[in-house]
Amino acid sequence: MITVNPDGKIMVRRCLVTLRPFRLFVLGIGFFSLCFLMTSLGSQFSARRPGDSPFTIRTEVLGGPESRGVLRKMSDLLELMVKRMDTLARLENGSELHRAAGDGHFAVDRFPPGAGLMERIQAIAQNVSDIAVKVDQILRHSLLLHGKVSEGRRDQCEAPSDPKFPDCSGKVEWMRARWTSDPCYAFFGVDGTECSFLIYLSEVEWFCPPLPWRNQTATQMAPKPLPKVQAVFRSNLSHLLELMGSGKESLIFMKKRTKRLTAQWALAAQRLARKLGSVWRDQKQILVHIGFLTEESGDVFSPRVLKGGPLGEMVQWADILATLYVLGHGLRITVSLKELQSNLGVPPGRGNCPLTMPLPFDLIYTDYHGLQQMKQHMGLSFKKYRCRIRVIDTFGTEPAYNHEEYATLHGYRTNWGYWNLHPKQFMTMFPHTPDNSFMGFVSEELNETEKQLIKGGKASNMAVVYGKEASIWKFQGKEKFLGILNKYMEIHGTVYYESQRPPEVPAFVKNHGLLPQPEFQQLLRKAKLFIGFGFPYEGPAPLEAIANGCVFLQSRFSPPHSSLNHEFFRGKPTSREVFSQHPYAENFIGKPHVWTVDYNNSEEFEAAIKAIMRTQVDPYLPYEYTCEGMLERIHAYIQHQDFCAAPGPAPLGARAPPSPFVLAPNATHLEWAQNASLDPGAWPPAHSLRAWLATAGRACTDACLDHGLICEPSFFPFLNSQDAFQKLQVPCDSTESEMNHLYPAFAQPGRECFLQKEPLLFSCAGASAKYHRLCPCRDFRKGQVALCRDCL
Repeated sequence: MITVNPDGKIMVRRCLVTLRPFRLFVLGIGFFSLCFLMTSLGSQFSARRPGDSPFTIRTEVLGGPESRGVLRKMSDLLELMVKRMDTLARLENGSELHRAAGDGHFAVDRFPPGAGLMERIQAIAQNVSDIAVKVDQILRHSLLLHGKVSEGRRDQCEAPSDPKFPDCSGKVEWMRARWTSDPCYAFFGVDGTECSFLIYLSEVEWFCPPLPWRNQTATQMAPKPLPKVQAVFRSNLSHLLELMGSGKESLIFMKKRTKRLTAQWALAAQRLARKLGSVWRDQKQILVHIGFLTEESGDVFSPRVLKGGPLGEMVQWADILATLYVLGHGLRITVSLKELQSNLGVPPGRGNCPLTMPLPFDLIYTDYHGLQQMKQHMGLSFKKYRCRIRVIDTFGTEPAYNHEEYATLHGYRTNWGYWNLHPKQFMTMFPHTPDNSFMGFVSEELNETEKQLIKGGKASNMAVVYGKEASIWKFQGKEKFLGILNKYMEIHGTVYYESQRPPEVPAFVKNHGLLPQPEFQQLLRKAKLFIGFGFPYEGPAPLEAIANGCVFLQSRFSPPHSSLNHEFFRGKPTSREVFSQHPYAENFIGKPHVWTVDYNNSEEFEAAIKAIMRTQVDPYLPYEYTCEGMLERIHAYIQHQDFCAAPGPAPLGARAPPSPFVLAPNATHLEWAQNASLDPGAWPPAHSLRAWLATAGRACTDACLDHGLICEPSFFPFLNSQDAFQKLQVPCDSTESEMNHLYPAFAQPGRECFLQKEPLLFSCAGASAKYHRLCPCRDFRKGQVALCRDCL
């Protein structure tokens, strides 16, 4: 309530006696301020959402502190106006008394209109104060009423019966029983009421339809896509080294490797930039989560870095980071679960709820450990965003192991498979199977001057053993072939030890201990031979030795090693048979750089040693393992691979459109017809396809290699039709569609043709004596088997 000085009327009259233009201006400003505040208050009362009923009370506005604050400000302003008028009147009264002292006719009641103005101002102040009290009472009543209405609305919430949302009622039942099982539900506003369940299931998840009485503006607003930015090649890797962090021996190793190869990455970027010319490259935002380095996964590698442990994974990850950064993409690197959760926007709790924000990354590179961590903490968002994931998978994951239902029913389920990803999302260290994408790594490339120096400094009788851990030297029969090798060559080892020589290493071996990478490179540059004992499988060291002018000698496995007969492969999501320690070196490089012999045959082994000593080889590095080759390959993947588009159903039998093939002139295979239309978005381009019917028991991988080509699983849909069999003149008495990783195929005994029912099961791997598989093949770039000739 505003109080007015008892002498207020006298004050106003004195003020009005001496009013001048300036004072009239001040009084007018005050009055118009009062009007403005009243108007503002009116707008507060009238403000409503676009969807509100005209009779709906905006309790969140009226009941908030803003409206009460406006009323208080009006009362305060009126009181301030009265006080200032009183002060002004006193000042003016004092000056005017001096002037009119001699007049003797000063009359207080001479101006009755002034008294009326003051009474009006006082009345307005009184009314505003009364309004404030009444509005406050109304607001309290409306808030109480709104609470009752809301409670009634919550009581009336029922799971709607909508055929578009068949799982809604079941999910509501689950929420009733389990909503307290994870704090993330309370984080999203679930409080145990039916309405909170439905709000969550319709606005956070998507199992229920939107509630009609909810404001849908916020939930319907999708974030605007950011404008596309062109990726620009980078040559300075100092910022990448900062992003990689520190504190772990594994990270220190990776940073040293990246720093050592900086000049080669910069040169490779210049070469690829010239090759691509003005091709636009979208800059991607990429998260790299190295799961096997997190504490939650045990981080078994970091403590072994300085003790001769396997470094192949860290070599590959260092090169992946360098590749993505040099290509010009935005990069975020995490090696802890806490960092992963922060970057993904994981809500607090146990990982049952979706992410709190849209995924800010176009791509995520991780490993199997990281894949498991993301599934545990992303809730339903994992299913939504898993198409953006790329899994660094050392040994590969074949489709039969990847498809959860099929793997479970047919005995292919292992601890590492059944993720239902597109098989190309798995990225391998070597091109094991075309079903996966070949990621690779790099070896240091020598210039011509370095190559000549190496050739002149080679010792023809010096051998280095592949194996830094003493356990690798523990196998039967090593004394026999090492004794033969010792007759012709001086044998060097790089086996880790702390205080004394490992007893597993024979006395005639000169052991240098664990060497830093530059010193190990120097040792390879002097040696003639790099010899493997059969383990580790498919590491980077043989390629480094061959690049430094060594001949690589390895053991032939008979029978081949696989998950059926070797503990190391047991549980791996692949049926691949390994015929040597390093199949890539044997199949893609071969003699004179790579020799594969039976170590159990002393005569064959000794003859190989003698032949190697007479053989002169130049340093050799396959293009796909150079910095430029890896940049080229990953650039093509990032620009062309898109697994977020839902795969269409495989064409079935007669309903499928005719295949765009013609029988080759020699009638051995199918070729793409010259007049056939091409899908401009298809990658690899379909015109590179050639199709053969393999012999019984032959995998498509091998069948294509027999013709100097590579199996291309993305072409299977073109062949998955009865028309393809007819054009190959295959006598199909019947055609059926089933879920089988060997289909499409032809069974000779019953003259049956089989088509593939599940697109995720199209596979180049796998064979059966019962089936002739229909195999799609393609050409490839020289030194780059992952890309066809027109794929770049």
